[in-house]
Amino acid sequence: MAQGFSAVVTTGIYCRDTCSATPNAANVVPFTFAAAAEAAGFRACLRCRPYRASEPASWVDSPELVCRAVRLILDGALDPSNEGANESDLGRRLGVSGRHLRRLFVEHVGATPDAVARSRRAHFARRLLDETDLPVADVAFAAGFGSVRQMNRVMHEVFRASPTELRAKRRKTDRLVADGGLDLRLPFRGPLDWEAVTGFLGPRAIPGVEAVDGTAYYRTIRIEGFPGVLEVRPGGADHLVLRAHLPRWEGLIHVVDRVRRMFDLDADTGAIGADLARDPALRSRVRARPGMRVPGAWDPFELAVRAILGQQVSVRAATTFSGRLVEAFGTPVEGLHPLGLTHVFPEPAAVADAGAHRIARAVGLTEARGASLVALAQRMLDGSLVLDGSRGLDACLTSLSDVPGVGPWTANYIAMRACGEPDAFPASDLGLRKALGNGEPLTTTEVTDRAEAWRPWRAYAAMHLWAPPQRRHALIAS
Repeated sequence: MAQGFSAVVTTGIYCRDTCSATPNAANVVPFTFAAAAEAAGFRACLRCRPYRASEPASWVDSPELVCRAVRLILDGALDPSNEGANESDLGRRLGVSGRHLRRLFVEHVGATPDAVARSRRAHFARRLLDETDLPVADVAFAAGFGSVRQMNRVMHEVFRASPTELRAKRRKTDRLVADGGLDLRLPFRGPLDWEAVTGFLGPRAIPGVEAVDGTAYYRTIRIEGFPGVLEVRPGGADHLVLRAHLPRWEGLIHVVDRVRRMFDLDADTGAIGADLARDPALRSRVRARPGMRVPGAWDPFELAVRAILGQQVSVRAATTFSGRLVEAFGTPVEGLHPLGLTHVFPEPAAVADAGAHRIARAVGLTEARGASLVALAQRMLDGSLVLDGSRGLDACLTSLSDVPGVGPWTANYIAMRACGEPDAFPASDLGLRKALGNGEPLTTTEVTDRAEAWRPWRAYAAMHLWAPPQRRHALIAS
């Protein structure tokens, strides 16, 4: 289950629940979120260092609106560098007033949206001070602060020390040494089935953009118009390691958050597995793979394109089509051929400008399929299609279904992976129908009816049904 925090009123310190400290229980106040403990005036324990823990999976116990607001905050909706960003603007994106959103946060989180954003920036900056040798000025902008002065003020408020003083306190084992690039820990709770994640991503890796070598995942990205490279690999019992090669460090906090979503690191695998294991059809699969996650996407547009290319063809054919699209319309990147990386995925503008006929000829598609890709790109550009997770599942599926050529399977697949919707479920998928029918495919209606018992975790059920039932290698377990 999700780990929380405990604050001690006599010392003014808050700890992880797993901390070895043993205060008098009468003096302990529980908190679900670190931001709430900080808002109440407590400072982080120097022994268990709660700022190094992953985000609590219990965000999912809050109302859906709060969960979606937290996702937007992690994407930078309240960053000082995001000019004019405030709680009222965030509320409008979610269809409520800023005052109502603030009230919900105080009730269910124990801190305002601004306080959550501030705590997130402070914790990330503290980790950069521990794990890297980045100059303090770079740390400030990498963590989403608007200035070094602002970071200094917040770090004093949260940690009672300046960034320079905090770096001087780091332990020798904190610092990660990278052979080129910058290494960062990505903590998680519960077991993580790395074999299942790489086994799913490997065959679907977009040629030239992504690569999986069995132990690590690599990909190209674009930051402010310039290419970068990310590498993710197992790092220990409770963390992965991200190695980032980027043209600039500003906004690194959001790069890390996007990578966390790619590997679904904030999922409460214990609670999800317990719910799904109630169904005999899933019980043995959940027990075999208790660390199952739903792989997300670095870029929603990229994933949506990949999903459209995968309609009614094999995974191998869809991967081939993706590689052709990248080669024809992506941006070449030099010097990465040893990793199997050659391009950055084309942006929506490049796909929209190419037109259906050129795309169809270059990729080997029907013109109707090319037109679907162009329509998708145009809707992303004009803002009529939003895949940032701010809308509910039903609204997400409706907007996706408005794209010509996108049916229920494609819409649900995009929703579960690009939008992080845990209850999205492509019921018409042949693999799911066969898995539930023991080789004899059930009808889509029969699958839909069976899946009702798996709400709100149908996307995780799909991953269990798609995965090989037996695991060959050990889990990464926290």
